[in-house]
Amino acid sequence: MKTQEFLQLLETNKDKSLVFEYAPNQFVGANYHITEVKHIAIDSVDCGARMDAWNETVIQLWESPSEIDKVEYMTANKALGIMNTVGSMKAYNLNSEVKFEYGNAQFHTTQLFVNNSEIRNGQLVLALAVEKTDCKAKEACGVPESEAKTTEAACCTPSSGCC
Repeated sequence: MKTQEFLQLLETNKDKSLVFEYAPNQFVGANYHITEVKHIAIDSVDCGARMDAWNETVIQLWESPSEIDKVEYMTANKALGIMNTVGSMKAYNLNSEVKFEYGNAQFHTTQLFVNNSEIRNGQLVLALAVEKTDCKAKEACGVPESEAKTTEAACCTPSSGCC
């Protein structure tokens, strides 16, 4: 989901609670806060020596221990207000991918992308998912397409010749 799409989703659903599902049937607690919005510019070189660059908007979610019993979720309108405040201080790249940084005692901290959004029981639910690592230079590494689809092993083994 692009940053512009996320902002539009919040705008369209201002009256709904904003709920994050970080794994199937596992939800960020109602005691969450948006603690940071990062404007990230990534400038990379992959294992095939190809350069790439892109931007991401990373929104950090944190569950407040002092509000552990809270049951009402933040509204999309409040989240939109936070995002608008940040955007007035530092403009968004509206075409950048939006990700959510989250973790708790049962789930390692990671950046999650938006896999799906839906209205469920009157709430705006964002289903988040982890991105698997991948070799971006499969051709240069000599990884056949069929193997690339069936293995999660890194392509850049010492014998592959791509690194």
